[in-house]
Amino acid sequence: MSALSALSALAALAALAGCSSASGATERPELRVDHPYIPRPASAEMAAGYFTVSNTGGRDDRLVEVVSDLTDDVSLHETAGGTMREVEGFDIPADGTLRLGRGGGHVMLMGLQGRPRIGQKVTFELRFETSEPITVEVPVTAMTYRPPSEEKTEKPTG
Repeated sequence: MSALSALSALAALAALAGCSSASGATERPELRVDHPYIPRPASAEMAAGYFTVSNTGGRDDRLVEVVSDLTDDVSLHETAGGTMREVEGFDIPADGTLRLGRGGGHVMLMGLQGRPRIGQKVTFELRFETSEPITVEVPVTAMTYRPPSEEKTEKPTG
């Protein structure tokens, strides 16, 4: 191999290494939570929480748990065909969105520490398969409230 060929090969490897580290920075989830809310429940027995998680990163993630200061009994549920069932998590696709909303995926809160007031802020800590937890202040809204994210509610995948 000539010195020129070896130098060309070395330059090509350096260029590839530079490309891989630049693309590696986008090969992780980049999550943002929008439009969180809890419609004011009729009693302190149970409530549902909703929000949108956007992933602008290049890798899928999964919402696997939510912890709240309103109760210790928090689970992830989906409603399909009029039947509600607990799920282990919700997928958040790379460059995609997870929308939790009425009639679909939601956070189920059972055995509340009292009936929350409209305007009260409830803390959710969202835990993911890959990403660090995200803490969100979730307002309690009127039962009739509809956020912009519910205008195009998509079924979550679980």
